[in-house]
Amino acid sequence: MIANEIGEGVDRRDFMLASAAAIGAAAALIAGPAQAQSTNAAVSTEASAKKGTVYTGDVIGGKKVISSLDVNELEAGQKHHLYFQGVETPTGQHWYVSVTVARGAKPGKRIVLTSGVHGDEMSSIHTVQTVMNQLDPAKMSGTVMAVTDISRPALESMQRRWPNQGRGIDLIDMNRIWPGNENGSTAPSRHAGLLFNRLLRPNADAAIDFHTGTTGFEVTAFNIGEIDRPEVKAMLDLYPVGQILNMPKAAYPTVLHNAFIDVGIPAIAPEIGAARVLNREMIALFVEGTMNVLKHHGIVDEPMGRTAKGMSVFVGNSGFPVLATAGGIVEHLVKLNDKVVPGQKVAIQRNSFGEIVAEYTSGVAGEISGLRSDAMSEPGNPLVFVLFNKPTQDGVETYPE
Repeated sequence: MIANEIGEGVDRRDFMLASAAAIGAAAALIAGPAQAQSTNAAVSTEASAKKGTVYTGDVIGGKKVISSLDVNELEAGQKHHLYFQGVETPTGQHWYVSVTVARGAKPGKRIVLTSGVHGDEMSSIHTVQTVMNQLDPAKMSGTVMAVTDISRPALESMQRRWPNQGRGIDLIDMNRIWPGNENGSTAPSRHAGLLFNRLLRPNADAAIDFHTGTTGFEVTAFNIGEIDRPEVKAMLDLYPVGQILNMPKAAYPTVLHNAFIDVGIPAIAPEIGAARVLNREMIALFVEGTMNVLKHHGIVDEPMGRTAKGMSVFVGNSGFPVLATAGGIVEHLVKLNDKVVPGQKVAIQRNSFGEIVAEYTSGVAGEISGLRSDAMSEPGNPLVFVLFNKPTQDGVETYPE
């Protein structure tokens, strides 16, 4: 999500990316020809995608550990539980990622479901687990692979970002570094590169990357995807949810679902309410929609559930952020999914005496897609996001992922 990304500023992010590139180049020069690696993740991806399944020989809790996977090499008609060996920790161990594969008895499409890219997104993980628990591989055609805890260090403390320790604690948003780089300058970048190259991309004909709002910020049930791509729109239309953010790849090229798009794999990103909680009502909607996607691809042979057909779905291409200009307690005057018009008052803020210190209005016509759930706010925090349609797609869009 970006609800707490705005305050960091573009300059810092650009500086970090430039620094990372410089460090990578310097490391290649020092290492010499034998160790110098291209910083182009695509090169590493092509080389790694042909590895097939590699077992490390380790077993954790009865589950075999792999360093790469080809789902076609797993026994058909069964579910398989594995650990993927990710990047090393500071003590030289590894971060292990949970992988569940339901390989159908018959051949067919391969769908990848991911969650846990952010460590505070519980409803996304539960959605994927619920889908996998409903699948019977003996009756399936094709394969569904679920990866539910991608950013393990962030999940351990239920915080949004990966606490990278390369230059002191640096909290890195894993959904801004895909497809990663196996030889990158940070552990999260290398972890993303290993996952994308050796696990995710090689086993996907389509992908769904599940998210929620960020800590302190609640979002509606909506999907992110580029509706001009027919295969993407087909997936979006299979969910019974009322909002779609039509976000072009150029807006956020380094989020996971766009990394899939970049290599020709149709992908979308569902957003499922607030962080750190289980929103069972929303989870049910996204389980139903995801099962519809599996039915659409012929993996599951069952009648379709509810879809967007017959619903009033609001499609916007941008998120308008209303930012706090004062400190104090926030009172929202609108609810999620409410329609708003320019100039409409959406929130007020009071100081410790109960005096109104700020009033906030929408600058656009659209629908409320996100609200700050923490009642107190300091200046600069997003209070409200309005999903709306901007005439042109210039610059970077904001959205409450």
